[in-house]
Amino acid sequence: MNKIWLVIQREYLTRVRKKSFLIMSLLAPLLLAGASVLIGKINAHDGPDQVLVRDDSGLRIGARLADTDELRFVAATEATLAETQAAYETAKPRPAGLLVFPAGYVLDSATGPRLLAKGNVPLNRQSNIRKAINKAISEMRLSRSGLQQKTIDNLQARVELTAINLDEKGGKRNNVGATTVAAYGLSILVYFFIFIYGVQVMRSVGEEKSSRIMEVMISSIKPFQLMMGKIVGIAGVVLTQFGLWLVLTWAVTAVAVPLLVGKPDKAPATSATMATAAPAQAAATGMSAAVEANTPTARPVSDGTQASAAQAPKESLWEALQQLPFLSIALGFLFFFFGGYLLYSALFAAIGSAVDDQTDAQQFMLPVTIPLILSYAVSINVIINGDPNGTLAFWLSMIPFTSPIAMVMRLPFGVPTWQLLLSGSLLVLGFVGTTWVAARIYRVGILMYGKKITYRELSKWLFYKG
Repeated sequence: MNKIWLVIQREYLTRVRKKSFLIMSLLAPLLLAGASVLIGKINAHDGPDQVLVRDDSGLRIGARLADTDELRFVAATEATLAETQAAYETAKPRPAGLLVFPAGYVLDSATGPRLLAKGNVPLNRQSNIRKAINKAISEMRLSRSGLQQKTIDNLQARVELTAINLDEKGGKRNNVGATTVAAYGLSILVYFFIFIYGVQVMRSVGEEKSSRIMEVMISSIKPFQLMMGKIVGIAGVVLTQFGLWLVLTWAVTAVAVPLLVGKPDKAPATSATMATAAPAQAAATGMSAAVEANTPTARPVSDGTQASAAQAPKESLWEALQQLPFLSIALGFLFFFFGGYLLYSALFAAIGSAVDDQTDAQQFMLPVTIPLILSYAVSINVIINGDPNGTLAFWLSMIPFTSPIAMVMRLPFGVPTWQLLLSGSLLVLGFVGTTWVAARIYRVGILMYGKKITYRELSKWLFYKG
């Protein structure tokens, strides 16, 4: 154990003391936040896109086009279409497009309007303009038939569905948006950390083998001890960097952002809001009592105003994320993340010891990384977009090669305790098995030079004695 500890110290300290490690650990969260802000500033619009409208149909459709947050419609004043097009092309700044309703266009026609623009029109902008046209023409058709759009809107049902998780004590609201975001984020972290630092283990072994340092080191330490020291030492680097990122991210989101942005003041309670809240609370109480007694309410909600007041306010994504079982998710994430790293790092160490050149490692990396890639791709469709507790999701979270990502992705949705224990036990057994295989390859490969390695040759190394 003393020799393993010396290797762990060497691997850990040589990496932590590098300037690149300090820069990436301290500046990565800030660079990521800055890049996000910069991209948001670049993509942000100064205001809605201005669209020039020329209506030659005589139906005054242009006057019916309603401005939105994305679009603002401006009527053309030129006498002819040619003059309007010339004015559009020479305008500074130029409008986003020129919308033309040709002469002879009728409301029942499905084609006719044209959008003229310099260059290609973005798909999102075309969609917004199309929606505005369809809405205006629909209102005109309804008005022609004697119906009003407001009447149609009042007849349409808009019901908010609230999902309740009965597994939680007292029943807890199931916010699929928060669980989905957490599942995506955690699985991406596991995928990239395992892949990046597993490759670091492989490169570290390969560099020492190519420089012949291995020949000196194995004279005083066993190959298995050397391999385990490298894996655990780099694991310490992973946890250190991950911990620094968590602290810096918390500092940026919890301390810096409120200081820069400021907290919004709460709106004072006025007589109007109090008058609205009182019947809403009474209506909610009456509905709850009626459900428990299995009887209809005595005074049903009769108008839309009272119904909207009775609904619970929508919570933000950040508030929903804070309601997730953070401690259990964090502990499960650390266990499966660390277990997955150990499992794959052992295999990466075996690859690094078997090859002489890093370019030769690609043929051996593919079989190792395929389970990692497939588990992420399949888990997105099976767990996030499908059933997190389904049969396929269960087996993905039990197989040691796929469980680090699949189980972490299932954690925010809630996983039975027995499945967590079973999956964790299988992951530990999988790590022991892969470590044994990797150690058998490692002890032979680190002293093998100048020979092209094949899968058949690797299988022979497993049964060498000594």
